Amino acid sequence: MPAQWPVLSGFAGYQPAWLKSDIMAGVAVAAVAIPSAIAYPALAGLPPEVGLYASILSLIGYALLGPSRKIMVGPDAATMTVLAAVLATMSLAEPGDRVLAASAIAIGVGALCFLASLLRLGVMAAFLSRPILVGFISGIALSILIGQIGRFTGMKIESEGFVEPFVELFRKADGIHWSSVVLGFAMLALLQAMAIWRSPIPGPLAVVIISIILSAVFDFAGHGINVVGNIPTGMPAFALPTLSNLPLRDLALGAAAVWLVGFGSGVVAARSFGAIAGFPVDANKELVGLGAANVASGCFSGFPVTVSDSRTAINLSVGGQSQVSGLIAAAVLAILLLYLNDAIRLLPAPALGAILVSAALGLIDIKGLKEIWRISRMEFAFALVGLWGVVSLGVLSGVVVAVSATLVYVLLKEMRPRDAMLGRLAGRNGFYKLHREKAAQPVPGLAICLIEGSLLFFNVDYVKSRIEAHASALPAGTRWFLLDASAIAQADSTAALMLEEVRVSLAQMGLGFGIAELHNEPMIILQRAGLLDRIGASMLFEDLEDAVAAFERQRA
Repeated sequence: MPAQWPVLSGFAGYQPAWLKSDIMAGVAVAAVAIPSAIAYPALAGLPPEVGLYASILSLIGYALLGPSRKIMVGPDAATMTVLAAVLATMSLAEPGDRVLAASAIAIGVGALCFLASLLRLGVMAAFLSRPILVGFISGIALSILIGQIGRFTGMKIESEGFVEPFVELFRKADGIHWSSVVLGFAMLALLQAMAIWRSPIPGPLAVVIISIILSAVFDFAGHGINVVGNIPTGMPAFALPTLSNLPLRDLALGAAAVWLVGFGSGVVAARSFGAIAGFPVDANKELVGLGAANVASGCFSGFPVTVSDSRTAINLSVGGQSQVSGLIAAAVLAILLLYLNDAIRLLPAPALGAILVSAALGLIDIKGLKEIWRISRMEFAFALVGLWGVVSLGVLSGVVVAVSATLVYVLLKEMRPRDAMLGRLAGRNGFYKLHREKAAQPVPGLAICLIEGSLLFFNVDYVKSRIEAHASALPAGTRWFLLDASAIAQADSTAALMLEEVRVSLAQMGLGFGIAELHNEPMIILQRAGLLDRIGASMLFEDLEDAVAAFERQRA
């Protein structure tokens, strides 16, 4: 195990005085975890007990290798929806194969986390930009909402997409089980009311308890309302999933998709909580913690997990001080699995649907979308692209759309780097953009052009056109054209060829071409291309002041 991995970091500096707070926080985390642990597996067509397995073992795994004392992990609606899409692409003959596949994907996600940590790829947490991630998660929320039609109506809805399930519902309207509809919306109304009133009791927990009591008293199952049914008693045994009957290619691609979404949204959540509670979040170390959580879950018949918003929030609010609270929560959930599963089997499906609808509504970030609209119309458009990809093309295709949109977004930002001509302000040091400081004046006979961005193959034609436009507008008597490279972080061979063409073109116009403040990485590329030798050492400068001084000496 690499020395830099955060082994038992969640218990660092433990103080006995923390124990009381950790016990209270652990019980509260378990209370919040129960509804999602039972409900979220339904998104992927998995039995409810695997949600408890995943919740228990992932908390233990993160406690062992997670870097944070206060972050909690567990099932997540977005990750589960991606998992559901992955499982839907596989031809799984037996129901048990879905559990095996989910476990294998969890182990695959964990392995990817470990590998990414070793390669220091934590930076990929920011690969899905915030606008695209907000849109993508909102699209997943809509997908979850549509997926609950069957639980609310007591019908089997086979259509997929955004419109087709409603069309199928309309065609089969005679088969709607109205008692299920009433129960589902009653539980949803209770959840919303408790959220508005800021009840100290978590709404989902109240819905689970109340609906189980009602189910027992009024025999919901006997009246045609679907219930969870029997679940196995006891803890799962350690067992690596058998892969002989599973499509390995689909498993690998599925694990990559789940990893990207789970890690991306998880680290965004972790950083948000870190900013609120004042603790640092190291994405590369979080990869180790999430890797351990997923491997532990997968080795005990669980499914992929990530940072849990609700569990982390309740842990912080109650005052959890270390990962002892996570272990307490795991123990409480284990007791539930061992001794209270007879009650769980009575949980009605419409109540599960209400919990999932409430969770999905919480994922739609209207405030975030409004803020993005206010700040940048283009970024808002990309947020809508992320949303549209999930709703129109499905979750897996939505991942591809979101990643592609991110790449397009980055390219658009880099394809047209800003540029400006620089000059002096009387009585002040330094150089100023002529278009911004109206009082600034160019150095007589010397043109200074600032390029604010890397020079790479996809933007060199645009940069060349901008340089040529500036050069053609220079006043008579200009002798040098100087490129300020202080903001050019990278350059490639295509950029070197473009700059050579610029040098030749400027020479034909009677202008000497020089470069100032060139960084080491682009300098190496331009040196290897032979451009710096053709420009000559006399036209290469450490800073703009040296360049102006050299120009003044030559002019004198």
